[in-house]
Amino acid sequence: MNQVTERPLAVVTGASSGIGYELARQFVEHGFDVLIAAEDSGLETAGLELRRDGGAAVETCRADLATYEGVETLCQAIAATGRPIDAVAINAGRGAGGDFTRETDLRDELNIIDVNVTSTVHLAKRVLPGMVQRGAGKVLFTSSIASTMPGSYQAVYNASKAFVQSFSEAVRNELKDTGVTVTALMPGPTDTNFFERADMMDTKVGAGKKDDPAKVAEQGFKALMDGDDHVVAGSFMNKVQAVAGKVVPDTAKAEMHRKMAEPGSAS
Repeated sequence: MNQVTERPLAVVTGASSGIGYELARQFVEHGFDVLIAAEDSGLETAGLELRRDGGAAVETCRADLATYEGVETLCQAIAATGRPIDAVAINAGRGAGGDFTRETDLRDELNIIDVNVTSTVHLAKRVLPGMVQRGAGKVLFTSSIASTMPGSYQAVYNASKAFVQSFSEAVRNELKDTGVTVTALMPGPTDTNFFERADMMDTKVGAGKKDDPAKVAEQGFKALMDGDDHVVAGSFMNKVQAVAGKVVPDTAKAEMHRKMAEPGSAS
């Protein structure tokens, strides 16, 4: 991708499907070249589909971002383009549902932290200095409406997204005079493979109505381009939940989340 081009370059992680894929599509449709990353074999299919839109150079980097080496592999792929990054969507993430003390696996939950938290910090640490040096760039962190509440039966996932939300807001403040903007995308339940992979299809939230990932990505992309600090994407109820999250006590929010995420609650 290190050819001469006037198109800006965006990097999107977790882009083989779901919100990440749709974010990559937004970039392509708005005149960006893209470098997309994910750990699974669906990445190449995603790349082919994005190339069919025409006009954009689309590169893929298959890497396990739960590992230090995986993030460094992506950073090497970015460097190999020989181009500055105009925008980055740090979107890769995953979750798991279940009772923390009896059902969930420690290694699985540590992997969630590695993907959602550690890789987010790692990649941001690598790409932000170059943006600041150039005095330009846009960063999108995929947080979640889950960041606003304790996540009973999703304890580690919600905590990881609370980290991402706080991290995003802090870095945005640090960079306010640099020309680099930071935006947090806060979707609610979205129609992706998240709940199936998290083994939550028997829960009320897993079996319930979900937002269209294309719409979520469209709202996230607009907020990023506008330089907004955050956007609560998806349904109106997500926005209500975000507002309520500022006034409802954490104990009450934990109980509300329990009713949505407790195994078997779908029935």
